[in-house]
Amino acid sequence: MPTRIALIGNHLPRQCGIATFTADLSDAIASEYPDLGLFVIPVNDPDSAYQYPARVRLEITQEDESSYERAGDFLNFNGNDLVCLQHEYGIYGGAAGRYILTLLRRLKMPLVTTLHTVLREPDREQREVLDEIVFLSDRIIVMSEYAAGLLRDVYDVPAEKIDMIPHGVPDLPFSDPNYFKDLFGTEGKQVLLTFGLLSPNKGIENVIRALPRILEENKDVVYVVCGVTHPHVLRSEGERYRSGLQRLAEDLGVSSHVVFHNRFVNPEELFEHVGSADIYITPYRQEAQVVSGTLAIALGAGKAVISTPYWHAKELLAGDRGILVPFDNHEAIAGAVIGLLHDGAIRHAMRKRAYLYSRGTTWQKTAQAYIACFQRARIGRMLRPRPALSDLFAAKAMDLLPEFNSGHLQTMTDDTGILQHAIFTLPNYSEGYTTDDNARALIVTMRLNNSPLTSCEDYVALSRRYLAFLWLAFNEKSGRFRNFLSYGREWLEDVGSEDSHGRSLWALGSVLASTGDTGLRLAAGRLFEAASAIALSFTSPRAWAFSILGMQGYLEKFPGDRYVQSYRNELANRLLTIYEATRSKEWLWFEKTLAYSNARLSQALILAGDSSDNQRMVEAGLESLRWLLAEQHRGDEATFVPIGSRGFAFAAGMKARFDQQPIEACGTVSSCLLAYGITQQQQWLDEARSAFRWFLGENDLQIALYDPITGGCRDGLHPDRVNENQGAESTLSFLMALLDMQNFEITSSTHTHLEMSVPR
Repeated sequence: MPTRIALIGNHLPRQCGIATFTADLSDAIASEYPDLGLFVIPVNDPDSAYQYPARVRLEITQEDESSYERAGDFLNFNGNDLVCLQHEYGIYGGAAGRYILTLLRRLKMPLVTTLHTVLREPDREQREVLDEIVFLSDRIIVMSEYAAGLLRDVYDVPAEKIDMIPHGVPDLPFSDPNYFKDLFGTEGKQVLLTFGLLSPNKGIENVIRALPRILEENKDVVYVVCGVTHPHVLRSEGERYRSGLQRLAEDLGVSSHVVFHNRFVNPEELFEHVGSADIYITPYRQEAQVVSGTLAIALGAGKAVISTPYWHAKELLAGDRGILVPFDNHEAIAGAVIGLLHDGAIRHAMRKRAYLYSRGTTWQKTAQAYIACFQRARIGRMLRPRPALSDLFAAKAMDLLPEFNSGHLQTMTDDTGILQHAIFTLPNYSEGYTTDDNARALIVTMRLNNSPLTSCEDYVALSRRYLAFLWLAFNEKSGRFRNFLSYGREWLEDVGSEDSHGRSLWALGSVLASTGDTGLRLAAGRLFEAASAIALSFTSPRAWAFSILGMQGYLEKFPGDRYVQSYRNELANRLLTIYEATRSKEWLWFEKTLAYSNARLSQALILAGDSSDNQRMVEAGLESLRWLLAEQHRGDEATFVPIGSRGFAFAAGMKARFDQQPIEACGTVSSCLLAYGITQQQQWLDEARSAFRWFLGENDLQIALYDPITGGCRDGLHPDRVNENQGAESTLSFLMALLDMQNFEITSSTHTHLEMSVPR
């Protein structure tokens, strides 16, 4: 279910059918789903300005292509789940309205497009614009079966991409026309009505030509024409068409029976006008109209209808819900009017059939159908993710490792430690700090202090700060690390998670394994001594794995410490035991769930087994990692697709594809490089490179999560966009993976140019 939706089109008080439709649709959705965030982006026609309601958030200037570009950017950073476009060629700028493509190409979120016009014989420009709109849209809505058929047969749109949702109608009572006639001075009259924006293709002259014959049989007939001249016609021709209709009525001697209401009426007035009509007439002159909002409203009000056989009319008036007459045939119009006025029983039966048919198309039902379509679009994007067009064609240099950039690491760190979350690229002070992230940061800076590529910078000061945070987090009474610290330096818990304790041991082991700084080594060793034994009481497999990684680092410095050897072996044997107990032919894993930091379980088992000469551990670790990689590629897909955190994966259920997290790519890089180091099998190196390229844009959306400008990493991959916040966990995951890749390239190659070739 989307939570924030933007509608693009026109909006009242602009005078056009799309504006009325967009206003009615947004009103209906807001009424039916009051908790849904909804706003509208209208297009202003040249030299105009409107006093829009509060729901209108941003305006587009019709002939200013840059305003479409800005609107696309606005929608991307404004947190929208979905965009619904109302498409009509005449309301957007450029040839055949192609400026709207500038906006749509930039969108990251799902797009649903309602087509108000589908041409059977489009010109080249019209065809190109509609083809690209269809390509960019997740779903297409049409308001008639005929339009759906045109999309399939003329434009080759797959049927499964099309939703047919009829034009919404007000939920009006089935009322007697005489109830409203006194409002317009037509009491005692038989009222014929045509309403909508006036233009020469509306065929109103044919009804006026039919009046003399109608009046021969029915002296009390009055024909009401309600609506202003279409703004486009008014700009180019003025009131020529209306004046011509008035002259025609005078020439035929029927001017006293023709009433022009030259107003753009509000919805309440429109319902009263329609309510007063005995017969509603749409005498359009061309068949190429796939939707008529005025006709839909007339049926919704239970009117007897006479219409020419344009596409939408033939569909709506089937089943004796109205009468169809030939185009430009005033004699046929006259005959149909006389027949209906003469036989009240036929007229009222027709009214009832029309009214009952329209009950399924009230605006409430339309709003529900639109939301269901929006849900299908979002689910479809989750199951079949695709990049925005602007990302698809963006150049991505994924054959080179990026240079190390510590800018965001420095930005996120203050005198206390590294802050947990970010608001885009700014530290989010209100969320405070975690021991988890300061442990990760300590691991990264210890690697930096030993990297030949970053030797020109001194990260020892940062290492001291992160290690001091771990000392602050440790509670000597409980022997456990606390995890969450507020920005005001108040601990929010007495005991942190087992995972945060395991990560702290991992960080301390990293210090002991790599530093030549005596102060750091002594401080880390003292804290490791106090915090390591309690890991044997943990029940979390991930806490076991993190602790094993830390203990192995410790043992690189002190290989003869039998206590720590026994701790490591005990935890590794626990991992092996749960793996053997859980694994099956189809599910080669440690648990019945694939959750977070998955690859670290395999990595810890491989590392412990290799260090203790336990071949079964190594085999189990490699087997589980190989199976995990298959799960992260989804069959034949070459792109790395980590298990999503929005639901994870279960042995007996579906796998969540989103939200994809940097921590998974980082763990996969480390684990695969370890497997390659042990086996020298090219598969593992290829998989490590594939997982790393996920950061650079080789992912479901073809969007880079790493930001080379800031040096930060975005927080995750959603079905339609990236999470633009650059938090500590994500940034540290990228930096850790980058350092792993750089270290491998340095140690495995004599080349000074760090190439990361794409496997063929």
